[in-house]
Amino acid sequence: MAVVQKDDIKIWQRRERGKQFAIWAGYLTVTALFVYCFQLISEKTVWFFVLDAPRQAMDMASRMVPVKWSYMDVLWVAIWDTLNIATLGTVMAVILAIPTAYCAARNTTPSLYFVRPVALFIIVASRSINSLIWALILVAIVGPGVFAGVIAIGLRSIGFCAKLLYEAIEEIDENQVEAVTATGASNAQVTAYGIVPQVLPAFAGISVFRWDINIRESTVLGLVGAGGIGLQLNASITNLAWTQVSLILLVIIATVVVSEWVSAKIRHAII
Repeated sequence: MAVVQKDDIKIWQRRERGKQFAIWAGYLTVTALFVYCFQLISEKTVWFFVLDAPRQAMDMASRMVPVKWSYMDVLWVAIWDTLNIATLGTVMAVILAIPTAYCAARNTTPSLYFVRPVALFIIVASRSINSLIWALILVAIVGPGVFAGVIAIGLRSIGFCAKLLYEAIEEIDENQVEAVTATGASNAQVTAYGIVPQVLPAFAGISVFRWDINIRESTVLGLVGAGGIGLQLNASITNLAWTQVSLILLVIIATVVVSEWVSAKIRHAII
């Protein structure tokens, strides 16, 4: 609040004049930036196609009906590959995330000035690169197939699991750790009896939650040749087999819904 004196009458204002001008200048700057960005986007946008998009979408939707249910015989293997990519990739990520998180946590890292920065760099690098990019690189290295998809999901998931796990480690009750240490326990015993019991529920929840996310991510890895149901989706779109595409989309939605239900049940049982 600011008080302005005028003819011996106090006039109350919400803000001082300088602060109000600064706010108006901020609004003006944001508006000008928005207009400038919109102009850049407009210059590179073919508005004829944008305006024609509803008609094209309706035409494509009509081509997807009726659903080709007989194509389901081909999709069972693709669904199994997708589940394997998500599950094995999550297992790989969890195994590698445990030592990474242990080294990243301030209260457990062997070195705050060397080991911890390296562990944090691994976490940031893993989380910065999308699973599709990992898959694209790995397909070029190890070839197309499920193996590339598993590694891509694993590399993408390490950072997610390690970040949440090291934060859980930093939030443990140090009194329990001190009590175990006071008994003369070794570092391994302190970890096993003072740290692990406190972070185990969080670790289980993180693992299940990441598996649920990986189910969704693994459905699209086939678009770059990393196996799974996305491979069938890419082939169907390329061949303009829209009735097959509609079935694949329904299967993906059903798979994600089931994985959501399973992960919710498991997390509820654990937590």
